[in-house]
Amino acid sequence: MKVDIFAQQLQAFQQRLAELYQAVSDPRQQTTNLLPAVYKELGVASEQLQVAVEELLQKKEELAATQSQLETEIGHHHELFESMLYAYLVTDADGNILEANRIAATLFNVPQQLLVDQPLALFIVQKEPQEFGVKLKQLRKRDWVQEWQVRLQPHHSDSFKAVMTVVPIRDNQGKLVTLRWVVRDINKLKQTLKVLESNDYDPRDNYPRHSYAKGETIHLEPHKIWLVSRGLVKLSTINENGEEMLVGLAGTSMSFSSSMTSLNNYQATALSEEVQLIPIAFTEIDASPRLKQALLAQINRRLKQTELLLVISGKQQVKERLQHFLLFLKQEIGQSVAEGTLLNVRLTHQELANACRTTRVTITRELGKLQQQGKIAFDSKHCIILTDRFGERT
Repeated sequence: MKVDIFAQQLQAFQQRLAELYQAVSDPRQQTTNLLPAVYKELGVASEQLQVAVEELLQKKEELAATQSQLETEIGHHHELFESMLYAYLVTDADGNILEANRIAATLFNVPQQLLVDQPLALFIVQKEPQEFGVKLKQLRKRDWVQEWQVRLQPHHSDSFKAVMTVVPIRDNQGKLVTLRWVVRDINKLKQTLKVLESNDYDPRDNYPRHSYAKGETIHLEPHKIWLVSRGLVKLSTINENGEEMLVGLAGTSMSFSSSMTSLNNYQATALSEEVQLIPIAFTEIDASPRLKQALLAQINRRLKQTELLLVISGKQQVKERLQHFLLFLKQEIGQSVAEGTLLNVRLTHQELANACRTTRVTITRELGKLQQQGKIAFDSKHCIILTDRFGERT
């Protein structure tokens, strides 16, 4: 029950009570039947008030529960706000700082509480504040994410180049309410990228290995990832027709996990004669920044691989899909030999057919054509060799 409705009921009750009191006090209206009627009406009104009070108490409890939930969510938001890896700020539409996390305070060399109410333009070097003001005005007319490069001037510290990513937040009427900023030091960002691309840290040196034979299915656990130490792993799914579809190949230093996909039917199979894997728990990854960085580079490699497989799958002709898939294998597992490039993993015709969305018979025929043209050959273990003529047009 709303408070205003309760107030109206209470007002009506008081008015009726005054009328009854006046009736009882008037000697001309005193009769033997009046008092019972008064008592009855007071009883009904009292019950109505009791119901109203109980509803208000219930609403009060619901409000307290909602308030507790909001306080919890605010606490979680604050934890997320403070745990971000980059400087994060919230400003009003004019660029005045409303909130700033600890990293922002460190970046601008100002105590966290003193950053609030400061204009963000105060930390832009003297040549650029006017341009920054123009960009703020432009943001009022845009809804998408903007990214700018500026030179920032921390308090009592050297200036530096930074990338500022800003997101405009609007209310239901479309009015700009706040701007949310992520600020990154360009030099530190470049250093991080160098670390990601370097091979200085190899997580394979610090964990025990599990061995699998060719064709063996690898058990996937949602709270762990598998890191390939040696060999090649086939990642696949089953489509609605019950056919296997290749979704990726995980080679040395690459990782895979059931938690890294949204596919319901996701399986990993050892493709090499011997595959060595390292299980790493997500709790260990969370606790090690170096491990995160090492894995991130390989996850990026897996994403690029997935894009290539999607492109191959989109080719119209089977021979195109097969040739592009062989080039993909050349890139992923190719080894240079005298005759050309050796694909040092034996793939059955059925596995190639699954990867190319066709039948085993068709793959056998197309491989035969490529062999007759001198574009492919086979070694003693029946592994495919892509000759120097492979890329030539027929």
